[in-house]
Amino acid sequence: MRLGILVRWLVGLVALGAVTAPGQAQSFNEGAFDPSIPTLTATVGHAPAARITSPDQANAYLKALAAAAPDRARLVQYAVSWEGRPLHYLVLTAPENMARLDAIREDMATIAAGRPGNGTALPVTWLAYGVHGNEISSTDAALMTAYHLLAAQDDERAVKIMANTIVVLDPMQNPDGRARFVNNFLASTGIAPAADRQAAEHDEPWPSGRVNHYMFDLNRDWFTLSQPETRGKVAAIRRWNPVVVVDLHEMGGDESYFFSPAAQPFNPNLSAAQVRAYELIGRYNAAAFDARGEPYFTREVYDLFYPGYGDTWNAHQGAIGSTYEQASARGLVFARRDGTELTYADGVRNHFTTSLATAAAVADNPARFLSDFTAYRSGNATGAAGRASYVIDLGKRRWNAERLGRRLAEQGITVLRRDGAASVCGKSYPAGYLAVPQAQPAARLVRSLLDRDTPLPPDFLAEQERRRSVDLPHELYDVTAWSVGPMAGVDVALCNGAVGGDALAPDAPIAPKPEGSGTFAIAVPWTDSGQARLVTLALREGIDGSVTDKAFSAGGRSFPRGTVVFPAGSNTLEMMVRLTELAQDIGAQTVAMDSGWVDSGPNLGSEHFVRLTLPRVAVAWDDGISQLSAGALRYVLEQRIGLPVTPIRTSRLVRADLSEYDVLLVPEGDPSSVLGDAGQRAIRSFVQRGGVLVAIGDSLETFSSGDNPLLAVKREAALGRDPADSGEDKASLAEAIEIASDAEYRELIKDQQALPDTLPGALLNVVPDPDHFLSAGYDDGAVVLATGSQIFTPLDRAKGINVLRFAAPGNLIASGYVWEENRRQLAYKPYLMAQPQGRGLVIGFAHDPSTRAYLEGLDLMIANAVLVAPSRVR
Repeated sequence: MRLGILVRWLVGLVALGAVTAPGQAQSFNEGAFDPSIPTLTATVGHAPAARITSPDQANAYLKALAAAAPDRARLVQYAVSWEGRPLHYLVLTAPENMARLDAIREDMATIAAGRPGNGTALPVTWLAYGVHGNEISSTDAALMTAYHLLAAQDDERAVKIMANTIVVLDPMQNPDGRARFVNNFLASTGIAPAADRQAAEHDEPWPSGRVNHYMFDLNRDWFTLSQPETRGKVAAIRRWNPVVVVDLHEMGGDESYFFSPAAQPFNPNLSAAQVRAYELIGRYNAAAFDARGEPYFTREVYDLFYPGYGDTWNAHQGAIGSTYEQASARGLVFARRDGTELTYADGVRNHFTTSLATAAAVADNPARFLSDFTAYRSGNATGAAGRASYVIDLGKRRWNAERLGRRLAEQGITVLRRDGAASVCGKSYPAGYLAVPQAQPAARLVRSLLDRDTPLPPDFLAEQERRRSVDLPHELYDVTAWSVGPMAGVDVALCNGAVGGDALAPDAPIAPKPEGSGTFAIAVPWTDSGQARLVTLALREGIDGSVTDKAFSAGGRSFPRGTVVFPAGSNTLEMMVRLTELAQDIGAQTVAMDSGWVDSGPNLGSEHFVRLTLPRVAVAWDDGISQLSAGALRYVLEQRIGLPVTPIRTSRLVRADLSEYDVLLVPEGDPSSVLGDAGQRAIRSFVQRGGVLVAIGDSLETFSSGDNPLLAVKREAALGRDPADSGEDKASLAEAIEIASDAEYRELIKDQQALPDTLPGALLNVVPDPDHFLSAGYDDGAVVLATGSQIFTPLDRAKGINVLRFAAPGNLIASGYVWEENRRQLAYKPYLMAQPQGRGLVIGFAHDPSTRAYLEGLDLMIANAVLVAPSRVR
């Protein structure tokens, strides 16, 4: 059997032209090829699609191509991954274009700025591959596309592509994930590839190669810019201003191939000209696939609504941004459910085909693509998408507001900064403001990110409600809300009047805000993420401080609860100087105090102040845990707050010495499947001895079930459904019933045990219990992201505290779309819960506050649970 699979795999490669001798031409298309252009075989030792090319091999081949054809290829490193791997893009064009490449790029930059070009520009086609590291075929397709464009000698299409356009290939957007996949694959393979989907080579261990080092889905990071791979890529794309951007992916192995036009819904900020261009490019891809008899689909599954994808973010910049999806072999050969086999070579060839077809669409219509891009950017600049401005108050969560402004600027958005007291549109801003005009070239991206809500098309919503009414799943692919102001915890107002200020540079340091005078102590008000980072780094350097759970005033100033005071009396002069240096580096606010006397509230010696110590933090890691949740939580704690985290595998928790830790984090997932009774007993013992357990999302079920749960809440069934287990019916006959209508029939066949319908994702308002330390920094409430179907009963006051609960039904939704029954059921239910257990504390988040690291406004909430709670428990 295995021999038969090996023979069929090799025959398939030969049929594709993928197995050739070193030095021979290696393209999926026939023709004459320049022998001076090195082949993959000659460079790394295997033919295209014969093996899965590793990151090191891919980089070696890119360098060989660039060295062999410097008049037509330029290799540029644009980033370095967390694990130290380089990321490159390869610029390809005809020699006459390469000779004036900088002038072409500069003219494209002028056009992108909304100004008339000088006629030098050529349209840029950007083809990006492998953003998910285990979607493996696209990187090899990129290498073959580069080879073909450089080596083909009698392909008129390739000549036209090189003459009429600039092609930029980004062959490997996630080298860390790809390396992880390749290493696991090689460790699992034997003498022949296994087609069985159950084989280890198709079954990745945790974490999968899809994610990068911090286990982020890099295709959701485009406007968050949390990862170095994304930041480098966005800077590179802004440098070239492509008119077409394609992100080439893989999907399930039983599928075929997807290319644009995309499915509904489209983001309303896309233009009509863009919609028409998707159709044009789709027809080029269809013709190429039809010529080979290759199946494909369009207008299904993959939409253009959420602006955090590679396709939609670039579409908001004026490009024709698309996702292409190829069925994945997740190895060299894969047995489909229909009895056929999919080879790695099939995937490489199909991505190679659409890469060339897409580039050809631009090369055949260069004036159209350039004209559409010019009209998009210049129209935005002159107010086609609006003439108002978004004003961000620097007086609330100042550090988060400053960070948001720089993150917007990093995406090519004009942000103005007005320092000092000012008034605009009838509102006073004593600390100054940031202003983001709508009338600018990136206006549609501005609107999508800063509008409070981006509406779904009414006809699409009506169809989703119809589907739900007949028990079909909805078709929303991702979240319905992403307004970056509320997610950062800052105030954003729309102003139709004139605003002023200086342009904010993305790399401008955040200025510190030292206030007060005196040498008794330095207070750090608990107001934003920068303050949490300062406190954490100070504790890491051994600087002694205490935190209050009640507000106080001193010297004519008010200090909110959560404020940390670092007394000079318990620190050396050098430590106090170091604290000031840390504040300078971070851009944090500090207040020098001249006395321990307060005008109101607790003094430093009060029981309301407790001494902070740096907690030792562990996170449950591996099977039973969501890799996305674990990665985001670790990233927020380590990279934003500055607190080291130790991963412990879930299977080891049963025998781990948890006394070495103060906090155990259990991210989203189903940890009970790995922990078992023994693991849960070990965690219970940890808490009762004084530890802090922080459980998130679905993981709460593990600790809220059984006769003696650590957290006395229960997950709710859907409204109107019976949560009780009905047990077995012992009777041989069922009770006779009459069904009088279609509505009665629908009700009868509903799953009585059903959970609430899944929320794709919406931003919701939560209300604090103002007397609990875990809500410090949130006296006015917060905006959180709710996804999924988990809704929990409130904690009984005798058991614990509902620290933050969802708002009343009429004030629940901050942004996005929520099913009506979910809106009614979520109201007043807990978001953040705390229950004492023995000498310890159990903290539960109903939804993940660290999701995608884009809820920066919830950083203080995480810090309260992880940094402050252990000292409070002690």
